[in-house]
Amino acid sequence: MAEGRPRVVVVMPAYNAARTLERTYNDLPKEVVDKVILVDDVSEDETVEVARQLGLEVVIHNQNKGYGGNQKTCYQEALSDGADVVLMLHPDYQYDSRLAPQMIAPIIEARADMVLGSRLLSGGALAGGMPMYKYLSNRFLTTLENLAFGMHLSECHTGFRAYSRKLLETIPFLLNSDGFVFDTQVIAQAVAFGFRIGEIAVPTRYLPEASSVGFLASTVYGLATLNVVGQYILHRSSLVRCARFSKTLSEVLNPHYRARVLTRDQA
Repeated sequence: MAEGRPRVVVVMPAYNAARTLERTYNDLPKEVVDKVILVDDVSEDETVEVARQLGLEVVIHNQNKGYGGNQKTCYQEALSDGADVVLMLHPDYQYDSRLAPQMIAPIIEARADMVLGSRLLSGGALAGGMPMYKYLSNRFLTTLENLAFGMHLSECHTGFRAYSRKLLETIPFLLNSDGFVFDTQVIAQAVAFGFRIGEIAVPTRYLPEASSVGFLASTVYGLATLNVVGQYILHRSSLVRCARFSKTLSEVLNPHYRARVLTRDQA
């Protein structure tokens, strides 16, 4: 850790990323990062071998836990490592890791607790290869979420995110889905607990070798997102209380792990 600088840990939730991992890692500005942790979700390619050759810390799941389940491991490992800022970066080269300094700056400067890398903020999503149905559904769902959560974000459905330690030590992310809607639940939790959310513009990349969610899975994800919005509205209205928006991480974390994952005042 550099003297006087917050500890920055990059986490990579990985599944079959062997072809893109090295490019993603090589573009990462090493001067702003203290550690990179890759969590492998039972890849069927050489993701683990490539990660180890690059010198990354590798955590291997003994069974596939899904995208959300992978992130749960990522954040517990980062908190255990003493991270002050956690940057979640997909190793599939879909997001530009060169923008890591811009992603973490609002958190380091205490201007935000969570930062989203928005592909829609610059207006180049379609030119970057985003399918039209994904673009339209992204805009529609983001509009609904802005209305429900009282936000003015350009995109809620990005996998390029940065978090403060305080946020991750507070929201009960372990109660979230193991699927893709995990990301939406985190935004809803951040709002429920009063955290500040910022965003920066990032380019859109859709590559043949990068992971991509198909139409059917996107439809299921969209319906799940609407469900999260409905749950949040019911909770905010005190009609149906939801533990996901009221309990803290220390309340849902196994007591045997609190000392390892949380700071003393949180544990």
